[in-house]
Amino acid sequence: MLTDIKTIREAVLATVVESRKKLTPVELEKRLIQNLGTRKTAIKTAIRKLVDDRELIYSYHYGCSFLEQSFNKPTRISHRVVIKPPDTKYRPESDEVVINIQPGVSFGSGEHPTTRLALRSLEQVLFDSEFYRGQKDLPALDIGTGSGVLAIAAAKLGVKRVVGVDVDPCARAEARQNVQLNNLERRIEIHAQQVETIDQKFGLITANLRYPTLKRLSPCIAQLSEIGGAFIVSGLKTDEESDLVRVYSQSRLKCVWKAYEKDWVGLAFERLS
Repeated sequence: MLTDIKTIREAVLATVVESRKKLTPVELEKRLIQNLGTRKTAIKTAIRKLVDDRELIYSYHYGCSFLEQSFNKPTRISHRVVIKPPDTKYRPESDEVVINIQPGVSFGSGEHPTTRLALRSLEQVLFDSEFYRGQKDLPALDIGTGSGVLAIAAAKLGVKRVVGVDVDPCARAEARQNVQLNNLERRIEIHAQQVETIDQKFGLITANLRYPTLKRLSPCIAQLSEIGGAFIVSGLKTDEESDLVRVYSQSRLKCVWKAYEKDWVGLAFERLS
């Protein structure tokens, strides 16, 4: 029987993070008892400690309580990107960028796999791709900017100018607040403009949107993308990937990178000539 509290704690956290569905405390305990063969009291102690340390948090949906990973603390999203609330301190390493995000109603605090996949894809394109060279001098476009996290990340990772667009006025207000929190007002603009009405070219486009919208926007994305530029996609379920890749390939956008988390996929495309 497993009794080491550190090992139990690590198992509790890993089980919550890797689960494809939200787990109630009872479901979590049952799963760990079955997998670890440890006592319920030890599991409860580990859960309580993880909550106290802000690694886990209780959430409430439809009258049920669940245990989820907490993002109310500095959280590493990728090798270089760390997201944190503005009122918490964090000392970054020399190659890290820290993004302050005020918790709000708009999408993009790092809690959802699609946000994390988009940020990892962004880092991959900006630092490790063979095709994206010299494009940081060109403006970037973040479609459906939400909290502004992708626009902020692009700027902090070296893109000189970013435009974020969103039709939701609440999202635009939150995005502008987060831009100010990160001292990027001179490099990031937030607008209400419809994608279909934009008439300039971008070296980088990001879109964390659902599949129907991404599919509908494919002609616009191709028109807005500079040759050799990158298009970063998130918001897709794994069973939607192949069709979207096919649709965008017809618009001279080649999938060059992909990553998965739970049932979600993030993609990076290169705009071909």
